[in-house]
Amino acid sequence: MDTKRILKYLRQIQVNNNRAWYLEHKAEYDAVRADFECGVQQAIERIVTFDPTVSHLRVKDCTYRFNRDTRFSADKSPYKNHFGAYIAAHGKKALHGGYYLHLEPDHCMVACGNYWLPTNILTSCRNEIMANIDQWLQCVESPEFLSYYGSTDANHTTTPTDVDSWDQPQGFGLTRLKTCPSGFPRDWAYVHYLRLKDYCCWHRVPDDFFQTDHWLDDMSSMFRAAKPMMDMMNSVIDDYE
Repeated sequence: MDTKRILKYLRQIQVNNNRAWYLEHKAEYDAVRADFECGVQQAIERIVTFDPTVSHLRVKDCTYRFNRDTRFSADKSPYKNHFGAYIAAHGKKALHGGYYLHLEPDHCMVACGNYWLPTNILTSCRNEIMANIDQWLQCVESPEFLSYYGSTDANHTTTPTDVDSWDQPQGFGLTRLKTCPSGFPRDWAYVHYLRLKDYCCWHRVPDDFFQTDHWLDDMSSMFRAAKPMMDMMNSVIDDYE
């Protein structure tokens, strides 16, 4: 992908986020969008090599409209300032987890996992973690997982804090309860994993990440490290879909 060109356009739309400018520069949008979609196709083909469940996906199954939904937002800017692709076997709107690519000036990243889970499914996932804690720790405390998604504090662990967000260089768990969920033991040694309300891990990458000759190899390493965790949660979530 020519990420320099893509990110240049996205920086311009940040400053000129209006329909008149967008239409005036529609040819450039079409060009960078097509380039991004070529990259998404490459990503799908590479992910298939270690996760064949996504082999049926097409690019349009994984990408999003550039127009923003402003109905319930105070920000009425009509267009997004990023390109994203969610490569998930059950589709973009399913609870089954998948792989995410995000291109945004000074905020590019890759992410993997499950989002926005309802309470009943979270309860089942928490029970699964408690019942199979050794397997869970092998997933989320392996050297590979920690290197990409572990906390950047001195202990370099995945223990969730109350400040994790996409703005962090890397992390695991975007949202969490302030206390132990009802019905679970507060004094359990791994209670911090029960507080999670999602099983999303992410890793920020430089703006030129997707332009290198080895970005597919690097992406694959990151996703492979997260796949055991996602597979474990998907095995529970799939019972509800």
